[in-house]
Amino acid sequence: MKHQAIAIIPSGDLPASCAFYVRLGFAVIDDYGDYLILADPGGAEIHLRHEPGWPVANEDNPIGLYIYVDDVDAVANRVRNLIIEPGAPHLKPWGTYEFSISDPTGALVRIGKSMDTSATAEGDEARLDRPSLS
Repeated sequence: MKHQAIAIIPSGDLPASCAFYVRLGFAVIDDYGDYLILADPGGAEIHLRHEPGWPVANEDNPIGLYIYVDDVDAVANRVRNLIIEPGAPHLKPWGTYEFSISDPTGALVRIGKSMDTSATAEGDEARLDRPSLS
């Protein structure tokens, strides 16, 4: 069995948070009232938990989430008006093609795809050597 980690994201406005993640391509697969389970067609899951008053101020939300997708541009086109970096998505020096947005509670959401940058000399310079976790 492949291991996975699933983010449980608190939300003071569950309908707004749910609508945001649906816009990213997720769908509600289980609804427990104050707890929603969403999944995308690739099998990624996000859990949303209603937390009244969360956060006190959006800019104080420390949560970050990275969602890997096959078609970054398709997702970017669905949320173009929310993208934080002008002109994104971009190929980053660490080898991902990505963009960033904030969810309704201020959580940072990065959406991207790992790119094979080893095919070009420029990519070799841009790729970071990362230690193996195995």
